[in-house]
Amino acid sequence: MKVLTLHPVENHYHLVHPEEFHHLTADDSALAVFTDFKKHIPQSVMYDLPAIHAESQMRKAHVRMQVVVDHDGELVGAISLNDLGEQNFIQAFQQEGLKRDEVRVKDLMIPKNKLQTLDYSELSNANIQNILDTLQQNYQQHCLVTDSSQGQIRGLISAADIARRLHIAIEIEKPTSFYDICMAIRH
Repeated sequence: MKVLTLHPVENHYHLVHPEEFHHLTADDSALAVFTDFKKHIPQSVMYDLPAIHAESQMRKAHVRMQVVVDHDGELVGAISLNDLGEQNFIQAFQQEGLKRDEVRVKDLMIPKNKLQTLDYSELSNANIQNILDTLQQNYQQHCLVTDSSQGQIRGLISAADIARRLHIAIEIEKPTSFYDICMAIRH
């Protein structure tokens, strides 16, 4: 029997992460920045959860977008921190007559039938720059990826993940809304 020698952890040791070993460029395969739901459990939230709780959970977990699921675990939509913004709560108050703590995720989410996705087969032939261009052109911080050949919601692309992996700033601005203009004038 061979017994190995145990050593103390030195103060200068650094905890490594997989992305440290593969420097990416915009020319690399888009699959390098794809969160594959076959390998990673999707960040999800229940559709009937109070929206204020979903916002709190997302901020604590440093997550900017989650898929919204029903009680069977099936996708019914998606919600981002932008969707949980004050403007959308105000609209729910006015349109539905709800109090702040009565607003549910389902009241603010983007429903499944309104989500735009990329197809996995197209993604597998794209590079990271193609993805960045697509996200910026469509004002999307996130994009679900579907596999039409299998009828699956396969994964997710995140502009924040790409920025982190490429060590660059990525600006994706949504078009200015009438509400944004009114709020700017008020302040």
